[in-house]
Amino acid sequence: MTTYIFGHLKPDTDAVVAAMALEHLYKNSPQLAQEFPNAKAVIVGELNPETSFLFNKFGVTSPAVISATDITAEDRVVLVDHNEESQRLENLNPDQIVGIVDHHKINVDLPQPIFLHFRPWGSTSTVIFSLMKIAGVTPDRTTASLMLAALLSDTVGYKSATTTPTDVQFGAELAQIAGISDVEGFTLEIFKAKSDVSSLTNEQIVTNDYKVFDFGGKKVFIDQLETVEQDLVLTEKKAGLLEAMQTIKAKEGVDYIFVAITDILKVNTKILVLDDESGQIAVKGFSGTVVDNIIDIGPKMSRKKEIAPAIEKALA
Repeated sequence: MTTYIFGHLKPDTDAVVAAMALEHLYKNSPQLAQEFPNAKAVIVGELNPETSFLFNKFGVTSPAVISATDITAEDRVVLVDHNEESQRLENLNPDQIVGIVDHHKINVDLPQPIFLHFRPWGSTSTVIFSLMKIAGVTPDRTTASLMLAALLSDTVGYKSATTTPTDVQFGAELAQIAGISDVEGFTLEIFKAKSDVSSLTNEQIVTNDYKVFDFGGKKVFIDQLETVEQDLVLTEKKAGLLEAMQTIKAKEGVDYIFVAITDILKVNTKILVLDDESGQIAVKGFSGTVVDNIIDIGPKMSRKKEIAPAIEKALA
């Protein structure tokens, strides 16, 4: 029997690193090793450019990519960085889910009691570091480096509205364990890697970091691209991105699709909308005006706390 640990579809850095950090915790705590035997971090999609950069920087091998068919009937599953069914591995048997560690809104309906660790913090890696502290487990230098990177990525260098004092405190502790003295410089490295979309097609950009939400029975696809070249993306790539959005909307079978282009240095987000109906939803959720399929929503950077809730409220 294996206890598989994995994040959401189209995994970002926090989803991948959280799984690896939780494996480290389970294997180094005698009690947790019994509760979650043979823990193994895996991923359910390819690494994005940012995570690939970090793995290359620290000489880390990526966890294996698996599908539901790789999970046998005896195996167990722990989810990290997500909990909604629409974001889970396709065809995953919910009876095999024994735990969830997350920092998002709870939307869970499972047939059995499970271990739940939810905290309203900026990253799942923050939550797992708190569990490490409780269990008396210290991450090794490489794991601490990756956890710090995931924390900085998810909180956009502590600029996101999701950032809490706990994130800042734990980030400083992880930096000390990792031996990273120039956190600002490290953050800039992450930003540059996150912004590099030169090797991605328009469809890959639209699906680079997305989640599908169920808002009142409507399936809503929200992608977010964090970049330092917002203006360039919205001028040179806009037409191709809109075409890709139409393709992805049909392929994913969603009711609405939005692509948020977030400038992580200017602290600003502009959202690409596909049609008039989507534009009306965006205007209702954020105010402002849609001009040429773009609405400027100002200094809102968090999909979890500022973008998705506004769209959900508008649809309601």
